[in-house]
Amino acid sequence: MTTKVLVPSGVLGLGFDREALALGVAEGADIIAIDGGSTDSGPFYLGTAQSKYARATCKAEWRDLMLARAQLDVPLVIGSAGTCGADSMVDWMLALTQELAVELGQSPKIALLYSEQSQTTLQSRWSQISPLAAAPAFEQQDIDTLSHCVALAGVEQIQAALDTGADIIIAGRCTDTAVIAALPISRGEHVAAAWHGGKIAECGALCTSHPVTGCVMLEVDQTGFTIRPLHPDAQCTPHSVSAHMLYENADPVVLYEPGGHLDVSTAQYRALDERSVRVEGSTWIKAERYTVKLEAARIRGYQYSLLALVRDPHYVKHIRQWSAHLQGFLHRLIEDTMGELDYDLQLRLIGVDATLGELEFVESHPVEVGVLGLITASSDDQAQEIAKLCNPHFLHFSLTDDEPSVTFAFPYSPAETSRGAQYEFVFNHVMELIEPMDGFRLKVVS
Repeated sequence: MTTKVLVPSGVLGLGFDREALALGVAEGADIIAIDGGSTDSGPFYLGTAQSKYARATCKAEWRDLMLARAQLDVPLVIGSAGTCGADSMVDWMLALTQELAVELGQSPKIALLYSEQSQTTLQSRWSQISPLAAAPAFEQQDIDTLSHCVALAGVEQIQAALDTGADIIIAGRCTDTAVIAALPISRGEHVAAAWHGGKIAECGALCTSHPVTGCVMLEVDQTGFTIRPLHPDAQCTPHSVSAHMLYENADPVVLYEPGGHLDVSTAQYRALDERSVRVEGSTWIKAERYTVKLEAARIRGYQYSLLALVRDPHYVKHIRQWSAHLQGFLHRLIEDTMGELDYDLQLRLIGVDATLGELEFVESHPVEVGVLGLITASSDDQAQEIAKLCNPHFLHFSLTDDEPSVTFAFPYSPAETSRGAQYEFVFNHVMELIEPMDGFRLKVVS
C-alpha cells in the first residue's frame, strides 16, 4: 500500500501556489496535512494565546483547502492551530471553519484535539515532568507563574482524531511531523519512512528549489518514501531533501519525537528523475517511556523601545564608544533619579552589530546607524518612566564631555513606544504519559 499526503505549505498563513494545489488535487491524495504554528517567532504568541498570522489570510487559504478536501473526500488536518496551539486557538480555528462551512454550503464533521496543560494538571503530574539538556531552572512552585502551557502531540493523538472519522481535524500544539506521519503509520506503512518523510515535508516546498510554491506530494510505502514538488518549475534533489534534516534540528541524523526517535544515519537519497527523490534506509527507535515535550510561557516584564538615527560621520565612526558611554551614563542617571530598580537596558546598533552583538565578525562602514534602546522593567509604568528619562539623551548625548551638543533624529513621535508585556519560554521539559491520550482531550463537532 502507498499513502499519499498532500502538504500545501509549511504553515497556514504563509501562502501557497493555487495552481500547484490544483495539480495535487487532480492527482489525488489520501489526506491533506498542514502545520498551523511554531515557536519560531518567540514566546509572545503562546504567552497571549494569539495567532501570528492574519485571520483574513488564514481564512482565504483554509477556504481553498476545505474546497480541496471536499473534492477529494479525504481528511484535512491542521496541527498547532493558531500558531501556538493553545485551546483558545483551536476554538478560533473552529469558528473560522464553521464560518467557511456556511459560506461554502458544507457540513463537515470536525474533530478538535486540545493539548493545553492547566496549572492544576501540571501540579498533579509534576512527578512525571523531567528537564531536558540545558533546561532553564524551573521548580514546582513556579507553575503558578505560567500564562499558557501546551504539550506537543505525536502521531498517536492525531490517529485518535482520525479514528473519529472526522472530515476536518483541528489540533492544538503538536510536532510538525506528526500531522503528516500519522495516517501513513496507521495504514501500516514503514514507520521510520513516515516520520522521515514527515520531517522533510513539514515545511512544504522548503525542501525544493522553489520554496515559495508551497505544495509537495509525499508518498510513503512499505520500504521508504518519495517526495516531489507539485509546481512544474520546482525540483527536489537529494541535496535539497537531505538538507532539510538540519532545519530546526540540532542533530542532522537524529530527530526526537513522542514515543521514540528517528535515525537517518543509514538513509539513502536517490533522484528518481529531475523532480523526485526516493529515500530509504531510515530507522525508528521506540523509546522505553512515552513522553511529550512541554512548551510554556510567562510574563518576564514590560517593555518600551526607543529608536534614534545617527548620521554624523564622527559619531557613526565611534558609535560603539558612544553607545557604551551613553549606557553607562543612563544607568547612573536611573539609579540617581529612581533608586535601585530591577530593570534591563539594552542598546542595539542597527547596521553595526544589532543581530550578533559581541559575536559580530564583519567590520561595517555604515552611512547611518539606528540605535535601538530596549527598556524592560517589572511594571509598564516603571518601564515608561525609564524610557522618558532616557529619551532626551538618545537625542542629544555627546561623545565626550568637551564636545558641542549634538542632535540626532527620532523617526517618529513619541520616541518611546510601549511594547507591552514581554514573555519568556520557561520549559525545556518532557512529560511522561501512561497512555498517549492522557494529556490530551478530543471533541467531535458535527
